[in-house]
Amino acid sequence: MGIEDLSKKASDLAGKAGEVVNENAEKLQDALKSDQAEEISDKVLDGVAGFADKITGGKFSDKITEVRDNIDGAIGNE
Repeated sequence: MGIEDLSKKASDLAGKAGEVVNENAEKLQDALKSDQAEEISDKVLDGVAGFADKITGGKFSDKITEVRDNIDGAIGNE
């Protein structure tokens, strides 16, 4: 299998994935706005923000919190 074949297969797969997303956009939006998504996203975002804050020695705490809150506002229901 050549690079062109792999590229074509990857392109086809990306196209199919896009179709699935488009066909199920409303369901995906509902899932992202669910209580479960809120709970999971809060845990993940808190962990990532805490890790980033630790690595930077607290130097960018305000910016990290701002980014975390902006992402959190797009996921879940709170």
